[in-house]
Amino acid sequence: MWQKLNVTAFLMSGVTGAAPEIMGEPYRDAAGNAALPLSVQPVIVLAADGPTLATIRRRCLEREVVPALYVEEMFATGHDAANRAVFAEQRPETAKLVGLGMRADRRVVDRITKGARMHP
Repeated sequence: MWQKLNVTAFLMSGVTGAAPEIMGEPYRDAAGNAALPLSVQPVIVLAADGPTLATIRRRCLEREVVPALYVEEMFATGHDAANRAVFAEQRPETAKLVGLGMRADRRVVDRITKGARMHP
């Protein structure tokens, strides 16, 4: 379970890093303590098996939507440079995707993610 949550967090960091305008303002509690800003847009988490993730990635490529991607081999690394190194070894058609995130027009995302389902 922790790996799914970890992948989701990494993917969301990729989406927000590519689109910082989706971040809101910092929060303050009643005592004036600061908290980091959150996304102002909804985040939907879907579930899909490996072949469906591969199809979704192919659709992203076809529609020129740049996704955040996490491949299985990244679980064995310990830092960002190593993640990029193992990712660079992956072919799009054979990569063992375990997670994918994107930001695009809702209708486009709906078409790209067809076949995925809401995460339980």
